[in-house]
Amino acid sequence: MPALTPEQRAALVDGQLADLADPAEVIDSHLMYEGRVWDIRRDRFRLGGDEIERDYVDHTGAVAVLAVDARDRVLLINQYRHPIRTRDWELPAGLLDIPGEEPLAAAQRELAEEADLVAGEWREIMRFATSPGGSDETITIFEARDLAATPEVYARTEEEAELLLRWVPLDEAVEAALAGRIRNSILLIAVLAAHARR
Repeated sequence: MPALTPEQRAALVDGQLADLADPAEVIDSHLMYEGRVWDIRRDRFRLGGDEIERDYVDHTGAVAVLAVDARDRVLLINQYRHPIRTRDWELPAGLLDIPGEEPLAAAQRELAEEADLVAGEWREIMRFATSPGGSDETITIFEARDLAATPEVYARTEEEAELLLRWVPLDEAVEAALAGRIRNSILLIAVLAAHARR
């Protein structure tokens, strides 16, 4: 991959604020570790005349759902997250781990599986890279409205066996985010984006 052209530099510095899709030439790529949920990959690539080697989490990607009821409350779930040793508040969410499944279908599936809800109205509100220096994971957040109960209640296992659900006014969720009482990045991004778009 060559260095940035003068036109690319000008567009990044002076143009509309936006990321620039500019994939480097990958010379070599090896799966270093195959995990249960995600893998570790090592790539060697060309960037501006140099060869660089980086390890990163090779992730399937994920979706999350900001479910909003008629009273402008958002549905939060609480579950244990071992890496941070915390029962944190989150949105219904899950991996894009079914081959060929579109993000919207995955979001609909996760809302049903984790909250026993279906929605009549869906829209994508945000797509972001969780940690672009160390992972290729991207998450798409959907807003779901016109909610109703699923015909059946899903059986939950492992961390999901102790899920707690709570409906919270959006303003309360924003206040908790700004006060630092909730830390889940997906939840923070979703509620702050929803608040900003009001």
